[in-house]
Amino acid sequence: MSTLFTNAWVLTVDTAMTEHSTGWVHVEGSTIEAMGAGPAPALAGAEIIDCDGDIIMPGMVNTHCHMGMSVFRGLAEDVDDRLYRYILPLERKFVTAEMVRIGSALSALEMIEGGVTSVADMYYFESEVGKVAAEAGLRAIVGQTLADFNAPDHADFEQGFARVEALVDAFAGHPLITPSIAPHAPYSTGLAVMERIAQWADAHPHVPVQIHLAESQLEVDWAQENHQASSVSVVRQSGLLRPGLIAAHCLHLSDADIALMEEAAAGVATNPRSNGKAGRGIARIEALRLAGIPVGIGTDGPMSGNTLDLFAQFAPVSMFAKLLAGSRKPLPARDVIRMATIEGARVLGLADRTGSIEPGKQADLIRISLSAARLQPIYDPYSMLVFAAGPTDVTDVMVAGRWLKRAGVVQTLEPKKILRDAMQIACAFKAEMIRIDGETA
Repeated sequence: MSTLFTNAWVLTVDTAMTEHSTGWVHVEGSTIEAMGAGPAPALAGAEIIDCDGDIIMPGMVNTHCHMGMSVFRGLAEDVDDRLYRYILPLERKFVTAEMVRIGSALSALEMIEGGVTSVADMYYFESEVGKVAAEAGLRAIVGQTLADFNAPDHADFEQGFARVEALVDAFAGHPLITPSIAPHAPYSTGLAVMERIAQWADAHPHVPVQIHLAESQLEVDWAQENHQASSVSVVRQSGLLRPGLIAAHCLHLSDADIALMEEAAAGVATNPRSNGKAGRGIARIEALRLAGIPVGIGTDGPMSGNTLDLFAQFAPVSMFAKLLAGSRKPLPARDVIRMATIEGARVLGLADRTGSIEPGKQADLIRISLSAARLQPIYDPYSMLVFAAGPTDVTDVMVAGRWLKRAGVVQTLEPKKILRDAMQIACAFKAEMIRIDGETA
């Protein structure tokens, strides 16, 4: 199929941040064929889409997520010990392949609605996440979590590695889904297991590694008490600090840690809303990017950050950097949009395929309507996207030339069924929480 977007405000997010206030984009099959300024060329047989001045830009990249956890969204928000009182017991009892499938479908629906076209996920029963993402048409890195605490899908690390191997086999060569290995965190795997994962990763160089890193004070204390070092240093000692490592959060970093990450060519997935909501701290985004470390934006899981709306992360990530520096200058809006697109794609190892509008790249595109009053007037499109726009402004979403959302309607999923399935799980959760409360009363 050939598609020609005309009369569009094209934000390419290429190296030069080329922008065409009146431009066009030609998609041929799954690929961006060409783009330019002014009137579009005549193309016989192409579907012509007049964008009426709306923005066409790269699809957004969510660099850290736990899609299966959408069914935990908003659960026991105001309970201090909710993790141990409710979340972990509910995970042990209810997290099955079917629950992960249902939660992942709800997450996929939300992300498509909000203009996310690529996502990095790590959770349990990750083959189900991969299947859902593929059916939805999303580009995804799917990471099988390995952990030593009551993991719902493996009793020990041997079973965990077997699940990773099965995941890699299931999605080998898939055009959209990239299997990944995901040690949960340094403290929840330990040095010996991280060393084993590093050896496995050496033997599978095309399989990305994801990990929560320098996320909490608990992790900082663990590394200091057990290894007299920072958690980044421990991960480096294990061999896991490597090119292409997707390191989520990275809140507790010294200058020495940042230097180690730069030397290793690792990438960072920052999760501003989730971290701010938990009171965990502010990531040193400016320092990381100044060191040449690519930083993408993630939502974290819906249990932590509540929303998979990437727009909702933009203002916090910029504001936190400004608060940290006491200035308006850090993380200008165009840098935030780069983090949400091409830089996020670089973190995930996908920058050769997606993240910018350039000939030869995959046609992962979104259209942003400019009709809402809250978006006008527009002096700077990047500022508008960061501080004013939202998911309801995304009218169309395309991945590899396939429509995932068109004229405001999701094309690849069944919203009514997804919401019904999620509500059934929520009812089971509520009943179990009542039982737990009765036991502890």
